[in-house]
Amino acid sequence: MSAPSLQAFQDQVSELLLRHRSLLDVMSKNGQSSASVNRAVVKAITECGCIQLHAKKQIFEPGLGLEQAKELAGTHLEGELCENCREVVASELGRELFYMSALCNLLNINMDEVVEKESQKCATLGLFNFS
Repeated sequence: MSAPSLQAFQDQVSELLLRHRSLLDVMSKNGQSSASVNRAVVKAITECGCIQLHAKKQIFEPGLGLEQAKELAGTHLEGELCENCREVVASELGRELFYMSALCNLLNINMDEVVEKESQKCATLGLFNFS
């Protein structure tokens, strides 16, 4: 079975969302679901230990190639999510996607168009997109 398109998912969310249909409810649930994603990742570090966080100042040196700069900057992350933590984080990301889709529905925004525009922006701006 193939994954549904963003539009199909957005339509499905529109049919299912009943209890939290108010814009204010959807916005607060979207924020809450985002916090739950963060909490699930934190628990993978602090309770399970399958991943570790080793944060330090990221060093950017002029003149380095792109791959060298990426390697030097790093992610601060060591290890990989265990099966259980991966399932929990993925579930929370799904819930966040649900409420993001609900927000798009209420505001009459097409998620496919959002992804397409963001992709075009990334392609145009490249490395300078979020720097």
